[in-house]
Amino acid sequence: MITLHRLGHSTEPLHLNPDLITTIEAHPDTVVTLATGSKLLVAETPEEIADAVKSWRAEILDEAFRRRQLVEA
Repeated sequence: MITLHRLGHSTEPLHLNPDLITTIEAHPDTVVTLATGSKLLVAETPEEIADAVKSWRAEILDEAFRRRQLVEA
C-alpha cells in the first residue's frame, strides 16, 4: 500500500493499493483514477505518487527475492 492524503485532509492518511491506479493527472490538483472508476483528489503531485508506486514495487520484488534465497539455501 502507498500512503496518500486527500486534498484538504493532510493529517488523515489514505492507504491505497497502487495496483488499482489507472491514471494520475494534474488539473492543477492531482486526480487519481482507479480501476473501479472512482476518482480521488490528493495533495501529492503525480511525480510523488509515481515515486511511491516505484518504491512500493521495488519493496515487493526485494522481499520476493529474499524469500526465494531463503528457500534455496
